[in-house]
Amino acid sequence: MGLKQNLHKFKEKNKNKKWIPAFNAIHTFLYLPNEITHNGTHIKVADDLKRTMNTVIMAMIPCLIFGMFNAGYQHHLALGDIQAVAGSFFSSEFWTMDNFLVGFWKIVPLIIVSYGVGLGIEFIFAIIKGHEVEEGYLVTGMLVPLIVPIDIPLWMLAVAVIFGVVIGKEVFGGTGMNILNPALTIRAFLFFAYPTWMSGDKVWVHGAVERDQMIAAGENLDAVSGETILGVLAQGKEVTHSVSEMFLGFIPGSVGETSTLLILLGGLFLIFSKIGSWRIMLSSVLGAIAMGLIFNGVVDSGWITESSKFYGLMSTPFWHHLIIGGFAFGTVFMATDPVTASQTTKGKWIYGFLVGFISIMIRVFNPAYPEGVMLAILLMNVFAPTIDHYVVQGNVKRRLKRVKVKTA
Repeated sequence: MGLKQNLHKFKEKNKNKKWIPAFNAIHTFLYLPNEITHNGTHIKVADDLKRTMNTVIMAMIPCLIFGMFNAGYQHHLALGDIQAVAGSFFSSEFWTMDNFLVGFWKIVPLIIVSYGVGLGIEFIFAIIKGHEVEEGYLVTGMLVPLIVPIDIPLWMLAVAVIFGVVIGKEVFGGTGMNILNPALTIRAFLFFAYPTWMSGDKVWVHGAVERDQMIAAGENLDAVSGETILGVLAQGKEVTHSVSEMFLGFIPGSVGETSTLLILLGGLFLIFSKIGSWRIMLSSVLGAIAMGLIFNGVVDSGWITESSKFYGLMSTPFWHHLIIGGFAFGTVFMATDPVTASQTTKGKWIYGFLVGFISIMIRVFNPAYPEGVMLAILLMNVFAPTIDHYVVQGNVKRRLKRVKVKTA
């Protein structure tokens, strides 16, 4: 009790100091918010922004841990140290300490840079503007390491985080005011500012450059590609990974986007905790299936031949699009962002369907960048307020018609 009173006196004494928001943020981390209600006719609930953000992070932890093992697995596979697993999720060749340590030492620095730079900017803006530090970056700071290549330079990530937090959020007024998902803004900056680091085949597998150097020196190594499956399909090559490997996540890709199984479990956790919108998730899947069926129909009709640059992705079975690339991860953890997504019930169905529909469209029609979910979500972030506006106006018009009928 004495410590609590002393802290209260300390904050009261220094409440006009510019640095006090930074102190409050550290003091209330993982504890009660800085201002709470004690009496009166208030509705008291257990959740707040901080707890909501931490719940989303908990849903991503399995993807993070799996990503660490997969990073080491892809590294050793590329160097020819191990054989490819047979598709069993509990394969002893995958869940080894050697794989984990390689991934751990590559991914933890990404997390440190993401949180260090991002929260540093949040603290600076809070001190300058004199408001409390917002917890919105807690989720963004975890999302960023999971959606970037394993070998991206740390300085490059730091520059992208600065851009994403300042331009993607702070200029709009901070958490709750941004119109674009900050994590996707960071990824978009990386892609357009440093395209070779985001679309090349060497950055998705740690040690891919070393592998190629060893092959050039005449060492007998298996020619394991460092490209993602989408990159292989975009070039018209044959995919060597099985469906089970794609679903379980034993494939090259961004750190947290490969295991559709764990992403689905995270999505169910968010739905159960009433944080993620099941309407957006389901409608996104329906939109992707619809676009995939259209492309499969075009191929079956004979309009597109194998010589076409679009054939590889167009001929991919429609349901394969759901388990490759970042579609599942983007749908579950980023399309459902409550700030940038549609807010109305009908708007969520429209918003989600268009996210899935446009994602597959961009994959196929942009061979230079086959991963379309990022651009699709950012595009729909911009149109989400418009969708909600017309949904609300439609409801108003229907009610006015009912009033006129009753008064006639």
